[in-house]
Order: sequence, then C-alpha cells, then structure tokens
Amino acid sequence: MTVVEKAAYLKGLMEGLGIAPDSKEGKLWGALGDLLSDMAHEIEDLQATDMDHAEALDDMAEELSYLEDLVCDLDDPEDFDDYDDEDCDGNCCSCGGCGDEDEDEDQELEYDGVIYDVTCPVCGEEISFDEETLEKGSIQCPACGETLEFDLSEDKD
Repeated sequence: MTVVEKAAYLKGLMEGLGIAPDSKEGKLWGALGDLLSDMAHEIEDLQATDMDHAEALDDMAEELSYLEDLVCDLDDPEDFDDYDDEDCDGNCCSCGGCGDEDEDEDQELEYDGVIYDVTCPVCGEEISFDEETLEKGSIQCPACGETLEFDLSEDKD
C-alpha cells in the first residue's frame, strides 16, 4: 500500500466516525485529512524525483567509469602506437622505465629545480624537462620523435 493509499484509507476512516463535517471536531478532522492527503502526494512526487535523480546519477557513473577506463588505458605506454622503448631515459613515470610510477609522481611534485618548456618546431607539442635533461644537449619529442638539440655554449664577442 502506497503512502497516498494509506492517507485515503485514513480519510475514509475519519469520515466513517460519523462526526458532522460542520462541527468543530469535523472541521479539525477534515483539515487533518486534507493535510495528510497533500503530504502523501508530495512524498510520492519527491520519491519519483529521487528515482529520476538516482537513474541520472547511475548513468553519469557509468559514463565516468567508461572515461576512466579510457584515460587509464592511455597511461599504459603499451597502448601508445608511437611509443619507443629506446627513447626512455627512465626519468618519466609514464614511460615505465623508472620503476614505481606512484613514487615517481611524488618526486615530480617535490621537485625544486628549474623546469624548462620548449615547443617542438615539427609538431607543436609543448615539452617540459629539467636541467639534467638540458645538460644532455638534446631531447626527443614524445609526440613526433623529432630530436631537439640545445646549444649550451656561450658566445663571447
């Protein structure tokens, strides 16, 4: 039995008591019955809205799970078509060459050195690297594989 049906049942019981609707008690019981009926309908509407929200939330959770699966798959270097093991210098956590990915991510957050950013002239990819990589004199673009060389010599005129 739903809340609306229970309210209607109680309203019927109140009418069956034989109280005159024009009397003080009849007016009170009539107002209480109307209030109970209105509340029951409101509760039923709220329950329907709650079910709609729950279904929408379930749909969003499924979509989020799907997106997480896509993103997590991208984190695995074996899923990259252009990934080359020879390019791995062991300094990035996404390449798999450095061992523990979580540990490396923490190290990136704690890094206090200088970070350099360059844009690959071939593909336009922005590449970030540290001083150690700069001192090596070159870096390969992770997007297109182009070798970017750095001239660290100082020109003295």
